[in-house]
Amino acid sequence: MKQTSGALVDMVYPACRRILDPHIWCQAKSASAMLESPEEFPEVLARLAENLLMPGFLPELARLERAINMVESTPIESSPAVAQLSVNPHVFLLRLSWRNLTDLVNPNSDGSHSFPEQGEEYVLVWPHPETRQIRVRPASNEDLLVLKMVTEEIPVQKAAADCQVPVHAIGTVIDRAVRRGLLLVPPSRIRRDPLVFVMDEDAARIFSSASVFTLQWHITQACDLHCRHCYDRSNRQALPLSQALVILDDLCSFCRDRQVRGQVSFTGGNPTLYPHFLELYHAASDRGFALAILGNPVPRKRLEEMIAIERPVFYQVSLEGLPEHNDFIRGRGHFQSVLEFLSVLRDLEIYSMVMLTLTKDNLAQVLPLAEILRDRTDLFTFNRLSRVGEGAKLELPSRHDYVAFLEAYIDAVRDNPVIGVKDNLINIAHYQRGWPLSGGCTGFGCGAAFNFLCVLADGNVHACRKFPSPIGNVLHNTIGELYDSDAACSYRAGCRACRTCAIRPSCGGCLAVAHSLGLDVFEKRDPYCFMNA
Repeated sequence: MKQTSGALVDMVYPACRRILDPHIWCQAKSASAMLESPEEFPEVLARLAENLLMPGFLPELARLERAINMVESTPIESSPAVAQLSVNPHVFLLRLSWRNLTDLVNPNSDGSHSFPEQGEEYVLVWPHPETRQIRVRPASNEDLLVLKMVTEEIPVQKAAADCQVPVHAIGTVIDRAVRRGLLLVPPSRIRRDPLVFVMDEDAARIFSSASVFTLQWHITQACDLHCRHCYDRSNRQALPLSQALVILDDLCSFCRDRQVRGQVSFTGGNPTLYPHFLELYHAASDRGFALAILGNPVPRKRLEEMIAIERPVFYQVSLEGLPEHNDFIRGRGHFQSVLEFLSVLRDLEIYSMVMLTLTKDNLAQVLPLAEILRDRTDLFTFNRLSRVGEGAKLELPSRHDYVAFLEAYIDAVRDNPVIGVKDNLINIAHYQRGWPLSGGCTGFGCGAAFNFLCVLADGNVHACRKFPSPIGNVLHNTIGELYDSDAACSYRAGCRACRTCAIRPSCGGCLAVAHSLGLDVFEKRDPYCFMNA
């Protein structure tokens, strides 16, 4: 028989060696000298435990170290492709009769650890599929649930019913398991066309595919404000709840088919004025979507009703500058109302976002407003005005003034933590300074008809809400059919003039601004672009 090297046993079981008296460790190694493999060493310790003075937990600790070594020595494919949600094939689930053994192989930075105690504990050992880092930790009930669901192919709806929790809660634990590398998901089918978006390896890794698809749903035209830059005050008839539920089911099918997580961003008008808002919000939650609100301040009670169903991932409100200018645009008392509402959002632990529509008249007010919001919101950013609808009466800043403003803005970002970078053209300034590029407007530059679609109150679908970009109607075609349509593909490709730009994957300018200034959005680039300046 092939002898096992004592050095190999030392290498595979370092925690056991550290704990045992050196003399007893040598005896244990001698007893294992004729083993075929060091993997049998835990059984040797179990046989010797009665005759040698060693801790009772040592054989179990050796089992844990054996599992760690087996994972470490197995070739791991980086981000292996799977056809459906699957358990990481390199996961070890150990059922141990002692607790706290993971502390002995993962001591705290100061070397401290909890002492082992008798009692059943499940422990997971696995490599993260992307980083390949080996992780060792006690399995939580959440871990055991998702592993059981996937291995036994239990539908999300049934798991939610059995656990008496909302469907979105099960979706959240699955997402966490995927991020930790316990579960593997198929690659997203929401991908940039490589013939249109030419990317290097780094850009492709970040900007080529989206894992989340958002439906920006303007569920009602009803609004308690009448802003001077409103894009659409038309009298669109809101859909009955029954038709709205069909749209949610269609979105479920689309997200499953494209292997993405779904988000519904409810907006309007003021979305909470839709007569069946809570029922629709609840239905979207039950289908496992992440939920967000783009609207106006509402009473605290309405927020609490929403939280009881599902806490929104964010609630976005708008301010258009300092108090006098903002209230001129949005109505008397609006500025103070928003500040008070932001306090309520913070009190209820809802992530808050403040959006500003950038015009010639408020350009100089953006950074002073950011200072007012420094301790009041989680994120403050801006979009440039699209001169459509009632917004046609307002003016954009000159290109020169806008570029100068951006320089000051990106400097302010480094000092004020709530200032965000959303306008795609900010990436030009980053590129010129040699800074990392941001995701721009949607995380993928211009995401029109890519990682989101806009559905209006009457079911009409647009690539972007800020300008007329019709694709079809969700009452007549499925979301998948609309997404794959020639019209959607054209908006996704963006303008031809940007095709060869070095930062195209994270930029693309703003189609809405180009349209509102009379340009062909499929041919002409954003007139504010200063890439060649």
